[in-house]
Amino acid sequence: MSDLEGRSYLVTGGASGIGLATAQRLLADGASVVAADVAERPDALDGPDDRLVFASLDVTDESAVADVVSFTVERFGRIDGVVTAAGVAGGGAAHDIPIEEWNRILSVNLTGTFLTVRHVIARMLQQDSVGAQLGSIVTISSIEGLEGTAGGSAYNASKGGVVLLTRNLAIDYGRQGIRANCICPGFIDTPMTQSVFDLDGMAEVKGSLVDAHMLRRFGQPREIAATARFLLDDDASFVTGQAIAVDGGYTAGRDHGVVALLGL
Repeated sequence: MSDLEGRSYLVTGGASGIGLATAQRLLADGASVVAADVAERPDALDGPDDRLVFASLDVTDESAVADVVSFTVERFGRIDGVVTAAGVAGGGAAHDIPIEEWNRILSVNLTGTFLTVRHVIARMLQQDSVGAQLGSIVTISSIEGLEGTAGGSAYNASKGGVVLLTRNLAIDYGRQGIRANCICPGFIDTPMTQSVFDLDGMAEVKGSLVDAHMLRRFGQPREIAATARFLLDDDASFVTGQAIAVDGGYTAGRDHGVVALLGL
């Protein structure tokens, strides 16, 4: 029997990238999953009909979020966890970014996360605990929610907000048996990331960012999914309130070439 057999989870942003990889990992480990996204269901998302549902969802629409959360509970009897992988890229210098772009990024990345966890937690509080736990919240932030990057004003603000929102959830609901943790990925090879580096003039920037990861590569969505799976599981039963960088060493510090002089 898989560790996750009998458990049910909601994954937003489930049509691509980190969300898709997470839904696939949870299904492979025996869980039931509602994968939700504003995009269409991808061919790569496959699983048994009794354990997988794909739902259309705009996370900025609170009524729609409430409906998908309720559907998850009605379909599978409870909701054991959520992974909030829905997100958008964008940004610019603070003096130059249009307010419409600022609002778009904050509404999806931060408000969309808030709306999702808000309704998930409300349903968790109504269900029986498994062991000492009612459920697990896993939000997806970014290394850019931990430290600044050039031109990242709106995106970084949204992701920094996700980190502190998650920590507050851990404080507010820990006594009820709800854990809340945040994953802060480094640069991950996803369609969203590719769309940024496909822009004119970004090839050199991409190369410098690869070098900024101590493993000298971008991460893969499955590597973030593996961390999400751990945080959802009982193996992480004493982990809450954490912002976990899964970043190939990006936030470890800076390599200014000295180690090369040492022959490393």
